[in-house]
This record gives sequence, structure tokens and C-alpha cells, in this order.
Amino acid sequence: MTETAQTTLRDRITGLGPWFHNLTIGGVQTAPDHFLGDYPRLKWEGFRHVLPEDLQGRSVLDIGCNAGFFALEMKRRGAGRVLGIDSDPHYLRQAEFAVAEAGEDIELRQMSVYDIGRLKERFDLVLFMGVFYHLRHPLLALDMIHEHVADDLLLFQSLLRGAAEEGPVEADYPFEETSLFDRPDFPRLHFVEHRYSGDPTNWFVPNGPAIAAMLRSAGFAITARPEPEVFLCRRSARPEMVPPPPL
Repeated sequence: MTETAQTTLRDRITGLGPWFHNLTIGGVQTAPDHFLGDYPRLKWEGFRHVLPEDLQGRSVLDIGCNAGFFALEMKRRGAGRVLGIDSDPHYLRQAEFAVAEAGEDIELRQMSVYDIGRLKERFDLVLFMGVFYHLRHPLLALDMIHEHVADDLLLFQSLLRGAAEEGPVEADYPFEETSLFDRPDFPRLHFVEHRYSGDPTNWFVPNGPAIAAMLRSAGFAITARPEPEVFLCRRSARPEMVPPPPL
């Protein structure tokens, strides 16, 4: 690439900023000063091994695709149909640019997780990375993924705070039992009324036990947890909701 072409590329990347995904496009990094380092590549290196190296012919849905880092990685593994969705037009413009520069066949649409029923399509692999804690209705989102789009695998990641590992939880507790709610390892969703880390869209910050419990409740069996924030799941039957005994 000539110096003039690279300058033009750098200007186009700057014009599409700010970037949350640090991508390397034509030798130019989109977010070289990211506060998390080389994000999300550093994160990806910690869990990439739990996904099939060969996704030949498999369909992938990337919910909250941002600038397209994970969608592009799925294409590099040979995935067939890859669809990235995001509710933010700013991120979609970045993804469109990154996909075009990479010369990959990735479809992009502006929609939120709550719109996925309109897709009328199931996918072999659903990516749900870094979205959960930005949602006002997070369990509804997991239920909708199970009902409408997940056909086999779900790769899930969320910001976590508090206990990372699960403690023992009984199937039921008497009404008088209150001490378990003070246990750090009991499933918790911390509600953020105002802001956390300066972001007004950070609504619920879970601990690890809450994520594990909510995934199971939505019908996802956890098959791997390569790092505390990342869960690989397989779609399964939802647990039966047993009604309480009559009074």
C-alpha cells in the first residue's frame, strides 16, 4: 500500500471513530489506545480454543456485533452464513467498513436482541458477547435467543462483579430463610440506577453464579467456561417450572 493510500485509509478510520473494537485494517489499528489494551483480540485469545476450528458451512449470528471483530473471526474459520446485528448505527457503519475492507461476505442489520424473532431463522452458533449487562430485560433476551435463534451453540460473555464461582444452592428454601441472600456466592444481579464506568447503558452487573443460573434457566447447558466471563453453552430443554403446592 502506498503512503498516500495508507494516509487515506487512516483518515477514513479516524472519521469513523471512536472505535470500541481494535481492528487492524490495512496495517492500521482502529483503537490502538484502547483502555483494555488490544481489545477484543486479547480476550479472544483466552477462549478461542473452545469453538470449532472448522466452521465450514455453519451459520453464525453475532448479536451486538459492534465493529465486527467476532463476525470476521467466524468467517476466518470457514463459517457459511454470518449475520451481525447491532442496535447502534455508529458501530454498524464501522462493521460495514471493516467487512468491506476484508472482502468478506457478512450480512449486517440494525436490530436489537429483542427484534430477533423477526429473523425467522435458527443458527448453528450464536454469539452474545458483551451485551447482557447493557440490557434492561436481560433474562427476556436469553429466553428469546433460546426460543427464536439458537439451534445448537451459544457463546456468551458478560462483565462480572462479585463472586465468580457458584456455591451450593438448594432446590427450595423456606420463607423464613433470609441469610442466603447475604452470601457472596448466591446468584446476584446488581442494578445500576445511574451509571457505572460512565456508561448510562450499564443496567445489570451480574456475578458469576447469576450468569450460570440464568443461562440454565433459559435452557442453555454450560459445556465450557474457559475464563470467568465466558460461557460456551449448548441449547437444551428448559427446566420445567413446577407450580407451587396448593395452600
